[in-house]
Amino acid sequence: MTSSSSARPSRRPTRGRGAAQGRPKAGAGRQKSAPAPRPQEFTMPEPTVPALPAVAAFEDMDMPEALLKTLAAQGVTEPFPIQAATLPNSLAGRDLLGRGRTGSGKTLAFGLALLARTAGRRAQPKAPLAMVLVPTRELAQQVTDSLAPYATAVNLRIATVVGGMSINRQSGALRRGAEVLVATPGRLKDLIDRGDADLSQVSITVLDEADQMTDMGFMPQVTALLKQVEPGGQTMLFSATLDKNIDKLVKMFLTDPVGHSVDPSAGAVTTMEHHVLYVMDETDKKAVATRIAARDGRVIMFVDTKRGVDRMVKKLLADGVRASGLHGGRSQPQRNRTLDWFKTGEVTAL
Repeated sequence: MTSSSSARPSRRPTRGRGAAQGRPKAGAGRQKSAPAPRPQEFTMPEPTVPALPAVAAFEDMDMPEALLKTLAAQGVTEPFPIQAATLPNSLAGRDLLGRGRTGSGKTLAFGLALLARTAGRRAQPKAPLAMVLVPTRELAQQVTDSLAPYATAVNLRIATVVGGMSINRQSGALRRGAEVLVATPGRLKDLIDRGDADLSQVSITVLDEADQMTDMGFMPQVTALLKQVEPGGQTMLFSATLDKNIDKLVKMFLTDPVGHSVDPSAGAVTTMEHHVLYVMDETDKKAVATRIAARDGRVIMFVDTKRGVDRMVKKLLADGVRASGLHGGRSQPQRNRTLDWFKTGEVTAL
């Protein structure tokens, strides 16, 4: 990208979390803040009971035939590494501690075991038998969509409980009965407080992207929810990092877990090339941001406030850029529409 004369590009590959930029003080010239230190990770515990060995094929696992047929119908022919390593143990009822990023195959790693071990049971109204806790509405929908064909194959019902959607509709789904509950902590707490959900029959619990939940301040709610499930049940925790908050959850709620790390905790940013633009003037900053947004292909821009997002979208639209905003002030249908537009290319700057 070619920038104006007062925007001086500094181009260098970076490692770790990349470069951070702070706003220069008047007359201070260029400043670069130091990268934040990586949180101290704990060592994955060794189980006292040895883990079962990995299995190379789904057919060699103890799963209902209906799930195996659905895997084939979905074009899933062989397990990802995290699935091959963890499914023999989770199908046997062992607690799991898995480290893996989005895209590692962890949804089926916990989902197939959860569905296989719940198949044949029927939930009472308001009282699910298995629960998946996730940090965001979008992830809840992804998990639901991923597991839906497999749940249907073994005659299990899924209820999805998230904020930003009709709580009455969600309570109705629970009253009708759902064996599997996919939920964000805040909305689930609301439903429990209303008397519309009861976790005492939950014998299988999954915490997906647990590090995000703790980073977003859900630790007290997650802890309170886990204390309400059936004692002695199975717990599976998946996280991209293993920091001190995850260590607390492991010590409180997992029993002799089998651990598996599908990849190092360092993220994909280590393979990217990073560019930092030091822009000394507010007008030039807006011009540079507009030129970046107008590049070929799709662009994601992060802004510090909801109002800032709305202002940026308004300016980009005025400059002819197909832009749309995404933030916590938008309803779930608005969020879904925006993401769909971005996927199809109707919106090129998000």
